Amino acid sequence: MNNPLWRLFSGTVRGVNQAMAYLSALLILVCSFVLVYEVITRYVLNISNDWVIELSIFMLIAATFLAAAHTQRERGHVGIEILDEVMSKRASRIRLLFGDILSMLFCGLVAYLSAVYCHEAWDQGWTTSSTWGPPLWIPYFFMAFGMLLLTLQFVVQILEGLMGKAPELPKHGHATTSGQGG
Repeated sequence: MNNPLWRLFSGTVRGVNQAMAYLSALLILVCSFVLVYEVITRYVLNISNDWVIELSIFMLIAATFLAAAHTQRERGHVGIEILDEVMSKRASRIRLLFGDILSMLFCGLVAYLSAVYCHEAWDQGWTTSSTWGPPLWIPYFFMAFGMLLLTLQFVVQILEGLMGKAPELPKHGHATTSGQGG
């Protein structure tokens, strides 16, 4: 792990994923304000805004996919917690490595297919069917970019696992200081 090129790559992946997590949080906050605006204008001022729901959906798609890699880095995705408790640390590391490899392959495929779909939407000028009609390449871009970041996060975790760095096992909020589940 002392290779400077590796440290640059893994540090860049980590930094980009952290920045995307903050951007994701900001998007969720903005989405909340936009939805509050919609409620006020619709029910207080009796004004309908047809763009609010689509904008909110686009922002939530972006927030979801941009935060996925950071969530994976923290091992925050859904897992089978009981396996961590009944398996040895070595067996859990092997299980996580195997899961990371399969997940990397799947996410890489989804990233590629999303990028192809994004290009088609861009090239053919696809838009939504609403009166606002925003271009559909936008959510497809965030899907492709987010899945690419997630794939790169898996690459980092897999290579670190193969190089002997023990993966951080998922953190569960129920463990006590004695190490016994509670």
